[in-house]
Amino acid sequence: MSALRWAVAAVVVDQAGRVLLCRRSGAGRRWALPGGRLRHDESPPQAALREIRAETGWEVDLVDLVGLYRLGAPDAPPPPAGRCGAPPDVLVHVFRARVCGDRPAGTPGGDCHLDWHPPGALPDALTPTTRAALADALAGRSGVVREAPPEPERSGPAAPGPRVEADGSPAARH
Repeated sequence: MSALRWAVAAVVVDQAGRVLLCRRSGAGRRWALPGGRLRHDESPPQAALREIRAETGWEVDLVDLVGLYRLGAPDAPPPPAGRCGAPPDVLVHVFRARVCGDRPAGTPGGDCHLDWHPPGALPDALTPTTRAALADALAGRSGVVREAPPEPERSGPAAPGPRVEADGSPAARH
């Protein structure tokens, strides 16, 4: 097992019930929840408030903990000689949050394209952790502990994933 890293994210909703998602400009271009890594001197809730404000400009109230999501390949074989190891295991604390006010309190930072999405019209290109956490949050679940599926190897644009209804069930395709 590789070193464990700690991260935070939040399912942020506005007064209309829309979900705030972030799409980075790098490879894959999948949508993710706003968040980031913990600093050594802060708790997960403190880190979530800091990261969401820094990344989105929004002040939020944390409502509860949706769950803990472990990323990584638990049974990954060791890398061949001369190669880098597997990506680190990451434990993501995902919170449910509500925005404070009707506009951001600050300017978003970083290289993240932000957009609000109605729960019934989420984008197809979601990270595996985002897909799992949104399904749990929109179904009203709290305290979930889950192993997220490993990231697929991709060389081109992200392939669309399955759509998820507000209750967490797969959406019908037409």
